[in-house]
Amino acid sequence: MRPSTLVSVAERACADGSWGAAFAGFLDEFYSRNADDRWAMIAEGPPLTGDARLDALLGGVAEYLSKQYRLGRVPSWCSQPERSLLEPWFTTAGGAGMQEYLAFSSPAEFRHRNIFTAADPLTRARAFVP
Repeated sequence: MRPSTLVSVAERACADGSWGAAFAGFLDEFYSRNADDRWAMIAEGPPLTGDARLDALLGGVAEYLSKQYRLGRVPSWCSQPERSLLEPWFTTAGGAGMQEYLAFSSPAEFRHRNIFTAADPLTRARAFVP
């Protein structure tokens, strides 16, 4: 069963340490819902997992999705200091050229958390932005 909230993604990560498949399932669920359901999926702050990268990523994801899907607000938990990294995280391997590209292309919702990723980091086959 796919997780229907970011809380569920974090709980799965805490339970077994793997979150990639849970996160992908969450995105598929999110993309198939209406605006009210989407807000409910990100409104509650997920527990901290102990993985600083994942904790920051979850904050970036919630902020990014709320803005991309025009949900009218960003969850307040996204601004917690624990939702940002002290050191830069480049999500794609590569040399200085790749890092420069990621620093330039990363959406602000990730960049201000010190996460550097592709321009459209949450692309899935079912993704649709109105």
